[in-house]
Amino acid sequence: MRSLSFLASLALVALCAPASAAESFLYTGSGDLELNRRILERPDIGGVQIVYNWRQLEPEKDRYDFSAIETDLAVADGLKKKLFIQVQDRFFEPTAKRVPDYLMADPAYGGGLAPQIDNPGENKPVGSGWVAMQWNPAVRDRYQKLLAALAKSFDGRIYGVNLPETSIDVSSAAPPAGFSCDAYFDAEMENLTFARRAFAKSHVVQYINFWPCEWDNDHNYMSRMFDYAARDNVGLGGPDIIPGRKGQMKNSYPFFNRYKGKLAFVGMAVQEPTLTYKNPKTGKPFTKAEFQAYAEDFLGADVIFWSSASPWLRK
Repeated sequence: MRSLSFLASLALVALCAPASAAESFLYTGSGDLELNRRILERPDIGGVQIVYNWRQLEPEKDRYDFSAIETDLAVADGLKKKLFIQVQDRFFEPTAKRVPDYLMADPAYGGGLAPQIDNPGENKPVGSGWVAMQWNPAVRDRYQKLLAALAKSFDGRIYGVNLPETSIDVSSAAPPAGFSCDAYFDAEMENLTFARRAFAKSHVVQYINFWPCEWDNDHNYMSRMFDYAARDNVGLGGPDIIPGRKGQMKNSYPFFNRYKGKLAFVGMAVQEPTLTYKNPKTGKPFTKAEFQAYAEDFLGADVIFWSSASPWLRK
């Protein structure tokens, strides 16, 4: 029988063991992969995450066009790199209404899009954009049909698929038709459940950062999502690694820390707005090492999706 002191030593080693290194992926938009091919060719880059908008993938009702994904997948496969796709249904520019026309024209979809505001980065002016009305069952049904078509073509061929961030900010004074915080949460959960069923082989990841109406898990949205993910083999992640930032610490970050080692996959991103944030201790932008240490040690990231604008990739 092993001594208690020996077992205690093993426990101490486990507690003090460093977090495993997160794999680095390139993050870019559809159509930009060839411009960033030299970055993807780097031996320290394991793959690429590419954002495709709904309109691009379904230009007309029930007519899907996945040619851009096929092109990018061929490049990734040729370089022996992994491909992660993000299926985008929310947009952060006032002119970006990138959903199929039928969603906005057919009354059955209630306009298809709702206006939202966006915080584009540290010390940047608040912007405006649009979000698909997923709380409308007819809109949600069409989004799930898109996910099903994608799964039929790419399940097992791509490394993973992720659904966009949970954060939206719609007007509380004049909320969009049919919107409520519970309806939005239920819709996002339904889409995620559908995606998990559709993609049986590839990773399925939900980006989760904030929920409308919630702060510090006071609606139990955050805890319910993490419980579900841990139980049903779902990955989670987020669009911004901002070490110790108060807003994130009152929302998703403590849950990532609490669920380290319990989630199927954790993918965190350093996108363009993330690069604008500064370390309050140094007054300088966060370095690669600071982003990476926080993502690995506190958030438990398996992969970091790095914007092609990241300085260390441009050297």
